[in-house]
Amino acid sequence: MAARGRFYVTTPIYYVNDRPHIGHLYTTTLADVLARHHRHLGEDTFFLTGTDEHAVKVVESAAGRGLTPDEWAARNAAEFQRAFARFGISNDDFIRTSESRHVERVARYVGALLESGDVYAGDYEGWYDPGQEEYVPEGRAREWEYRSPISGRPLVRRREQNYFFRLSAWGDPLLELLEARPDFVLPEARRNEVMGRIREGLLDVPISRCHEEGEPRWGIPMPGDPSHVIYVWIDALFNYLSAVDTDERRGFWPPSVHLIAKDILWFHAVIWPAMLLALRRCPGFDWVELPERVYAHSFWISEGQKMSKSLGNFVDLERLEAYADRFGLDALRFFLVTQGPLGTHDADFAEARFVHVYASELANTLGNCAHRVAHMTGRYLGGQVAAPDPSCPAAGGLEAAAGRAVDEALAAMERLAPDRACAAALDLVRAVNAAIEETRPFALARDPERRGEVGTILYRCAEALRIAALLLAPAMPERMAELLRRFGAAEIGERIRAGAHGELREWCRWGRLAPGTALETGPPLFPRHDAA
Repeated sequence: MAARGRFYVTTPIYYVNDRPHIGHLYTTTLADVLARHHRHLGEDTFFLTGTDEHAVKVVESAAGRGLTPDEWAARNAAEFQRAFARFGISNDDFIRTSESRHVERVARYVGALLESGDVYAGDYEGWYDPGQEEYVPEGRAREWEYRSPISGRPLVRRREQNYFFRLSAWGDPLLELLEARPDFVLPEARRNEVMGRIREGLLDVPISRCHEEGEPRWGIPMPGDPSHVIYVWIDALFNYLSAVDTDERRGFWPPSVHLIAKDILWFHAVIWPAMLLALRRCPGFDWVELPERVYAHSFWISEGQKMSKSLGNFVDLERLEAYADRFGLDALRFFLVTQGPLGTHDADFAEARFVHVYASELANTLGNCAHRVAHMTGRYLGGQVAAPDPSCPAAGGLEAAAGRAVDEALAAMERLAPDRACAAALDLVRAVNAAIEETRPFALARDPERRGEVGTILYRCAEALRIAALLLAPAMPERMAELLRRFGAAEIGERIRAGAHGELREWCRWGRLAPGTALETGPPLFPRHDAA
């Protein structure tokens, strides 16, 4: 038997000081869709998400609530886990940076970099963004007019002793990497942005902060110097490695893709690969190859406005749950995947837009088409698909259309474009609707001598819909599992619902729908809704 492929996808690990909102759910849903797709292909798949906990803000927020940092972090980590379960996320692991498995391994990685000289003790004087807990080079601070581009608050001038990573040594190797592997950072505009900043020159970066006397011990101690804790961003980046650095999981390395938002691109596209290149030179770490791709998407806005705490317009869990309750979870997932800010432009989460997409794409196109085919099969053929007549030309173009849809959807998923994969599947559904309008089986059925032609048309329509459902299943596992059940593929539908490994290419082979299979009409897959 040929060896199965391997796919390892990660999300950022999320700050436990924030409640989950649309930004968290969007990235994690994208990762879920990719993971489900690769499982359907039969590949060994590992999907990692989690929480980033060693932040000063966690200490401050916990103190304000009379809790320890660990108690506050545990409470919010549980909230993320609950939210991801509620929204159908199929992650294989959820890592918390306060867990011993992570703490111990990060200390080992940083200790190796200390031994190699890639990490050293020094003094830092410069700008710091307290909200992001990020050190900011002078040129970047000037460009930002000494204000955080995220919070808008003034940067703070700091002077302190730190341990530094020799990022300055890796400018040329990073440029060579980005030139040799143009898909290492995606979309292309993000790659160009990163290369431009690298060419401005790289400075060594602080990777620790001095532990304040009287402050709760919260963070991973610097190896050999417990007066310092490892800077939260450095600690967090290593989660991608620490989660799979075991005998059972090491084969998943390197990550196939890190999915992130554009605000943390620099850490993932520059600091992270540079640290890995340095770690590879350390004894025992020659297996630590670079990730295959870093994909940085844009932001959501809300009803035409940038989301902000001051405006109170964040699309939070309660609002997302309301949409899932009203339209169905899969409809929400479909909207996020197909309408979200996957490229370089922000996307608007607006109710009118959601209702329009739901009605036009799901209720009127997909749901209505499935109902028509099942209904006509029941009315004219006793509810069972007939054996198609190969000599009958009617709706014969659907087999070719299905082949194109499969090729386009698989290629889109390979280039990290699940929105285009869904579009290819819906184009196939539209081809079915067009074939029905062109061949008019509902009119042909009046002539008893043309029932064979009607059976051939409806078989081809049902088979094309079966394949479209398979292609849409990563985005809408529950509804597409139900459609497959109604079209006689209940076993495959259950595997899709469960996120199990499969044989997608074989499942999509034309002609797998057996003559005599009963089609069930059932209630609407996507009931019609009007704007509230």
